[in-house]
Amino acid sequence: MRKTTSIEYPTASASALARALAAHEVSAMELFEAAVARIEAEDPRINAVVVRDFDRAHEAAKAADVALARGERRALLGVPMTVKESHHVAGLPTTWGAAAFKAWMPGRDATGVARLKAAGAVILGKTNVPLSLADWQSVNPLYGRTNNPHDVTRSPGGSSGGAAAALAAGMVPLEYGSDIGGSIRVPAHFCGVFGHKPTYGLIPLTGHAPPPFEESGAAIEFAVVGPLARTAADLDLALSILAGPEGEAAVGYRLALPPARGQRLADFRVLVVDAHSTCATDAEVAGVLHRLADHLAAAGAKVAHASPHLPDLAAAHKAYVRLLNTVLSRGQPGAREPISAHVWLDGLDLIAVHRRQWAALFQEYDVVLAPPFGTSAFPHTDEPDWSRRTLTINGEPTPYGAQLAWPGLATFPGLPATCAPIGKTASGLPVGVQIIGPRFEDRTTIAFAAMLAT
Repeated sequence: MRKTTSIEYPTASASALARALAAHEVSAMELFEAAVARIEAEDPRINAVVVRDFDRAHEAAKAADVALARGERRALLGVPMTVKESHHVAGLPTTWGAAAFKAWMPGRDATGVARLKAAGAVILGKTNVPLSLADWQSVNPLYGRTNNPHDVTRSPGGSSGGAAAALAAGMVPLEYGSDIGGSIRVPAHFCGVFGHKPTYGLIPLTGHAPPPFEESGAAIEFAVVGPLARTAADLDLALSILAGPEGEAAVGYRLALPPARGQRLADFRVLVVDAHSTCATDAEVAGVLHRLADHLAAAGAKVAHASPHLPDLAAAHKAYVRLLNTVLSRGQPGAREPISAHVWLDGLDLIAVHRRQWAALFQEYDVVLAPPFGTSAFPHTDEPDWSRRTLTINGEPTPYGAQLAWPGLATFPGLPATCAPIGKTASGLPVGVQIIGPRFEDRTTIAFAAMLAT
């Protein structure tokens, strides 16, 4: 890169790169070359960018430089990035980790991918996932295992594990993931980056579908797509590009997200939830959260550790797991007997009840802080049966699957939740916080995350 710019690609934000490009301090081709060099240097030990599209990215970077030279300005014009393997990109395979679909390619881009390209992003390729997106590790028979850049013996999280690992290793400044059971927030927590699970339905899911489907049919309960990044500001930038209705809905609806509820930490009323009755939480993870709570109180925020308005989290978790298992097992060989339609509707009724209860809580508080997961990044495991997996928490073996409770806190009622890095364990592993806010107040949780980083 030119000596006239102070940009350090491996640590630069997408926003900073976009500004440097617009100011002609760096070219899109230089950023493309820096990204490729970083991937080729770091990925042999990480295995994050498993589908590479460097030839087309090279052409896109050349086109971006031409556009920039004629004065064109778009939010991500010339900025390199990758997307999660589960998003359709025309001309690239979408497999969800299944070897049977290694040659299947969609005919068009996912809506989110199309919007990112329209904003000028240079898509370098796709990042690794677990088989069927169904794990908090990222390993599959087709592309192998992705490692955590902070400790390659440990998981980067899942299912957007390749996405978070690519960010943490300095390969790209921005990523596009998905989340139904913590798949954005857990990898962000494990890898020490930022991730945002948007309000349910805020970003269209079209083109985030298992092969061999071009797009999903009916809306998938709990499923969302959203950004991961090195900074909270980049989450906000990506949200502005990705969010909003499409197709028939766009005929009658327009997006108008409210601004953040506060401009400084002292403006916020904060509820801290540091324990869940259905799962264990490691003392180191809780300890980092407690130190954050103390910092917030010292900064002038109103901080509480209990509220009578908090919904019944155990009841929510029970219903969430029941509905989620039905969603994830659909079409799977040997799947358990699905729940009845009446039980499904009972679950939807409970979601509606809990949304009202959360709305009442957010009359009293602006954000709720909780762990994204009960541990920091755990060692790789090859045990295929979740019922036989355990996580050692506070010296005791605990059920692996029970950790769904922490991401489910926001997923069950469809609330926005931003994961932000807030510290490290004694061994140097990242620890994040899950910042939960009111429905459609995504800018509040992202802004709060940005304030924590300043």
